[in-house]
Amino acid sequence: MNAITQIITQQLGGSASRTIAQRFGISETTANTAIQMAVPLILTALARNASQPQEAQNLHQAIATDHDGSVLDNLMGYLGNPQSANGAGILGHVFGNQRPVVENNLAQATGMDQSSAGGLLETLAPLVMGSLGKAQQENGLDPSGLSNFLNGQQQEAQATAPNAMSVLSSMLDQNKDGSSMDDLQRMAAKFFK
Repeated sequence: MNAITQIITQQLGGSASRTIAQRFGISETTANTAIQMAVPLILTALARNASQPQEAQNLHQAIATDHDGSVLDNLMGYLGNPQSANGAGILGHVFGNQRPVVENNLAQATGMDQSSAGGLLETLAPLVMGSLGKAQQENGLDPSGLSNFLNGQQQEAQATAPNAMSVLSSMLDQNKDGSSMDDLQRMAAKFFK
């Protein structure tokens, strides 16, 4: 598991995951599974976007301007009002026109409805950006360094669980029809142990 995914899943343990489960009307187990799939999914999309120099610059600027990591300092306060952080806007930049497909695939993989899967992604996106903000500050990352950091996070996850990351990556591939989703939960369970 990569460092960002690990940080967020640890932050979202206990009462935080219960709050998320209650918000979306799902079990805590389903919430945890969905979180463990959604965070690497967002990171993979960010890494792909940041592989382009202009996109890396845009992401670096967005993090420096709006995502200093303070969202992680009052997690329960944030979870009480996740709309305050514009997760929808973040997802628009991260997934672009692939967002409905990604939401649908996540919903299929977790048993959530598509609206709840989208809401979960909107809730998690500011946490991922906040974690990147902390990493960017702590490591003094410029746009190129941020791109390399994200690539390293993706490679770390790939090395830990190549099958799960392959399926997660396929969720971002416009040419896939989502038929590989049947195996996602089994692979993700292996990945996140």
